[in-house]
Amino acid sequence: MPAGECLAGAGLAPESVAEQTTEVTARQELAVVRNLLARFGREPGLGVEAGTRYHVSLSGPWGLALLASRTMRDAIVVSPGYAELVFAFGQVTFEEVDGEGRLRFDDRDVPEDVRGFLAERVLAGIQMLGRELYSVNVPVRRVSFRHAAPPDTSRYRSVFGVEPLFGTSVDELAFDSSFLDVVLPQPTEQARSTCEQMCQELLARRYVRSGFAAIVRGVLIRDPGVIPDQSAVAAGLFVSPRTLSRRLNEEGTSFRALLDEVRQALSEELLDRTDMTTEQVAARLGYAEAASFIRAFRRWQGCPPQEYRARGRTPELV
Repeated sequence: MPAGECLAGAGLAPESVAEQTTEVTARQELAVVRNLLARFGREPGLGVEAGTRYHVSLSGPWGLALLASRTMRDAIVVSPGYAELVFAFGQVTFEEVDGEGRLRFDDRDVPEDVRGFLAERVLAGIQMLGRELYSVNVPVRRVSFRHAAPPDTSRYRSVFGVEPLFGTSVDELAFDSSFLDVVLPQPTEQARSTCEQMCQELLARRYVRSGFAAIVRGVLIRDPGVIPDQSAVAAGLFVSPRTLSRRLNEEGTSFRALLDEVRQALSEELLDRTDMTTEQVAARLGYAEAASFIRAFRRWQGCPPQEYRARGRTPELV
């Protein structure tokens, strides 16, 4: 299907959609989906195929929160906000019932003519995002769709690993809840690199650093959710802790100051841009307990995290 036909009526030029900075509205996306369905609507699992084309696009603090998650349960807690940014249509919810974790796509506000396609795309997209973030694929126990069964389900079986159910009351992906508390593997190198760049840009807007201090700060944000101590940073840079302290002192700073910069900037970003609780933010920043984070935050801002959030978003981040 030529790109021009695919984009007909959407008000988008073929060259513009190749640009990462191009914003596509929900109305424009629906126009493209309808063009696809008009041409290939009888293709079994077309939405599933579209879902397999999803790639990780870390959206600010939500991406950081996902990559810093220790378990799948932690990741799912913060996923709804991220899912809204990625999928745009409908709502993804989660519940744990009878030994199952259930991710459900609520399509009540989605136009009826595109519901089946979007439900397939979202559930397949969730599978793809998990693979790209953590190189892990939790075995699916059941996947169900509200729309009628197609003549061929091979595409569904290839992506989900099970024979799907059709004509059900919900669009849902279910898995054994025992996987919820399994420790996730390290994020993929691509995802970690993207997250590191995001953190670098955030810190650069707030604190200008160069020389050895910039190198140390880069080590501190290298692994989401795992902020190393001074000994670990020194070892990673092949210097002794004493040498690290001396070199930072020569540049007019200290390890504690750099650590505070990283934690303060990231904590404010998470509090401003997500609905994460104080406990969840503390965990993402490597604190053993929320009380320690609250004391540190009070030292930075003169108030606890909840009061800071109640005052509203910081002007420079709006």
